[in-house]
Amino acid sequence: MTRSLFGKRALVTGGSRGIGAAIVRRLAKDGADVAFSYGSSQTEAEAVRDAAEAEQVRAIALRADQSVTTEVQAMVRDAHAALGGLDIIVNSAGVFVTGLIGDPALDIPALDRQLDINLKAVATVVRTAVPLMNDDGSIISIGTAGAMHHTVFPGIADYVATKAAIAAYTRSWARDLGPRGIRANIIQPGPIDTGMAPTEGPVADMLKAHLAIARYGTAEEVAAAVAFLVGPEAGFITGATLAIDGGLSA
Repeated sequence: MTRSLFGKRALVTGGSRGIGAAIVRRLAKDGADVAFSYGSSQTEAEAVRDAAEAEQVRAIALRADQSVTTEVQAMVRDAHAALGGLDIIVNSAGVFVTGLIGDPALDIPALDRQLDINLKAVATVVRTAVPLMNDDGSIISIGTAGAMHHTVFPGIADYVATKAAIAAYTRSWARDLGPRGIRANIIQPGPIDTGMAPTEGPVADMLKAHLAIARYGTAEEVAAAVAFLVGPEAGFITGATLAIDGGLSA
């Protein structure tokens, strides 16, 4: 097996479960030392750390509340110090809060927290990491297919708006960081089987009906795309949006 990321040092936010955990495992498999953040489940974080370490790399779990700017900044600096450098940043942490506009029961604090985690924290990670990153590095953010086209069900305006903003950030970061050889790209997943959303039932059937490939994707398929984009064969790709959505946006 070619360990194409050997010697690289990566930080993955939200790396204890779902897509983030799959990314941590894949980067470690490809030879990168990995630090990752988690919010609440130390047990899950330790399991991901152990799986990464089984690939004979360094793996570090860092607890941080992504809605708190000072904790996000400290997490990035701690990752840099622990790994001795940073080459790769993957913004995977996120929350999904729904609510119809105009609903009197709308949970405004929850929506505000979603903005803090999905948008403000991502910007904070990049602002904090860029001065510490090595040249010729890579930044990947995980968005959503709903940020690229019409949404297939109501109530997700605030969520997709946070992800659309990150897509705009990504294109601008690519311009800002190009002179240093740091690339910035965004992956927009469609329905992904992470255990947090039902893959069977009325909602799943409705989503599958909009897909060209009528199944949910896997976290490992997203992680494989991340591994490619941060690797040496993607050296001329920056400012790009990659849909991994089974044809939802086709």
